[in-house]
Amino acid sequence: MSNAVANGLAGAGGGIIAQIITYPLQTVNTRQQTERVAKKGLSSADKKTLPSQTRPAAGTLLQILQVLKTEGWGGLYSGLRPSLFGTAASQGVYYYFYQVFKNKAETIAAARKEKGRGDGTVGMFSWLVVAAIAGSLNVLLTNPIWVLVTRMQTHTQAERKIMEGKKEALLAEALERGWEESTLHDKLAELESVKPCPYGTLQAAQEVHREAGVAGFWKGILPTLIMVCNPSIQFMIYETSLKHLRAKHSASKPGLKNVTALEVFLLGALAKLGATISTYPLLVVKSRLQAKQEIGGNVALRYTGTLDAIIKMIRYEGVQGFYKGMSTKIVQSVFAASVLFMIKEELVKAYMLLADKGQKVMLNLPKRSLLKI
Repeated sequence: MSNAVANGLAGAGGGIIAQIITYPLQTVNTRQQTERVAKKGLSSADKKTLPSQTRPAAGTLLQILQVLKTEGWGGLYSGLRPSLFGTAASQGVYYYFYQVFKNKAETIAAARKEKGRGDGTVGMFSWLVVAAIAGSLNVLLTNPIWVLVTRMQTHTQAERKIMEGKKEALLAEALERGWEESTLHDKLAELESVKPCPYGTLQAAQEVHREAGVAGFWKGILPTLIMVCNPSIQFMIYETSLKHLRAKHSASKPGLKNVTALEVFLLGALAKLGATISTYPLLVVKSRLQAKQEIGGNVALRYTGTLDAIIKMIRYEGVQGFYKGMSTKIVQSVFAASVLFMIKEELVKAYMLLADKGQKVMLNLPKRSLLKI
């Protein structure tokens, strides 16, 4: 097994564990990102069609408790199965191609050193290019999975908005036709008695295809491709810091280049923090494009594409709309990345140790055979 495959499998394993641990935070964060409340710019006619919202948005912990109360643990882990598959696929694809191109970059750097054109190390720009190529391939191959995950995470939110819209329409009709209070009460009771249909991965896929065809599975691809700079920045910080740390260890204790699990954990947290802050607005745009557009309620808060989303967000919500739920995302992504890096490095070390032992056993087999003869 090549080191690229080993890194791919280790990355997938670390990603799955990190995803399971932090998934409730991810679900709440996606709902925070896709919640749309116009603060300015809407006409009086548009404002009348918006569902009434009197309570301010709750904090992350309160939102988690609220989901637990109304939807149970299933609400917090909605879309976990495709998410785990997506995490395994994304991390596996990313780390595999990252290692492949990293090996090529290191080979080129070594060749340049032999020609007297460098010190044999890979520079920061080369790390960025390597991470960008691996990230782009990952996005193009796995985007459909994340569209389904976003749909499943925000399904309850979308259904609630649709129900609010129906109630508003019913109240407007009651005022227009002069219904009696008992008639309105019966109509509302009938509306609330309708049970929601089961909503799983297959239902989400059918819904996306029904709305936009095959192209719907690549919704949000433009901001996601631009967001490739997120892991690029993350891995640039991580690899550069890791290289300096190993050099420091080697200088203090010659022959020792391994770093501890805690050091990897902290390096992963630092790298993810810098990457998350720099690209968060694009993540909000991507989530809104991938979610069901009924979440917007009003037509003015629904988007047809990346540029339309950016313009409407600036117009109706202001710059703060691009940073909704950022504190939740920082906690979730930093912790997840730290766990991922720590587990990945430990799994790679374990693989290298087993591979080394296996190689020694294989080399000793011919010797033992000769001794028996």
